[in-house]
Amino acid sequence: MAEQIATLIDEGAYPPGTRLPGERELAEKLGVSRVTIREAEIALQAVGRLEIKTGSGVYVSEKKPAPGELLPKASAFEVTEARLLVESEAAALAAHNITDEAIGRLEKLIDQMRHGSEDEANEADEQFHQTIAEASNNSAMVHTVKSLWRMREELPEVKATYAAVCVHDAESRTEEHKAVFDALKARDPAGARAAMREHFHRLIESMLDATEKLALAEVQQRASESRERFAGVAKIV
Repeated sequence: MAEQIATLIDEGAYPPGTRLPGERELAEKLGVSRVTIREAEIALQAVGRLEIKTGSGVYVSEKKPAPGELLPKASAFEVTEARLLVESEAAALAAHNITDEAIGRLEKLIDQMRHGSEDEANEADEQFHQTIAEASNNSAMVHTVKSLWRMREELPEVKATYAAVCVHDAESRTEEHKAVFDALKARDPAGARAAMREHFHRLIESMLDATEKLALAEVQQRASESRERFAGVAKIV
């Protein structure tokens, strides 16, 4: 949906500086819910296409972001696969370079994941991965991890998939982070790499399970609708 609105902007339907129609009007125009419109607007604000002004409305940004600021269209599986490849090596590199101060910070973040609210745990999760990237002492690695996290948080479909999975596996997620932490504390590159890979492998498996359940529910819903439809036709005949 964010892409559809961006296309309308690019085609001149809503020129720079103009105010977008309200959520209700846009939802009716595009045939979606107001929640979908709201999520799309937030995503477009994140990449600089829109400006949301409280009490005033949503406006098309005067300045189009540079191509490097835009996020690619990627699925949750693609983002997670990339994170597995990049962050496993970041963890291995961090094991060589991590400081005692960074170890202490990671330990506090794990405690926050275990005992904090859902929002606090999610914030700690992000900071945990960013801290490891920073501990690698490689600025390109830091930038890459931050970009992947932006995709996780700012691409609506990716964010929704992660939210659906992470809310059900908070305990597993915390223990997997603890395994990464233990390897980093031991300054064990191979162990840190393996623990991070295991974390993302399990996450991908959870995503596959969630996707299968969603697909099954959709099939059952369509079957139920077809059954009702043809049952009605049978009565007429």
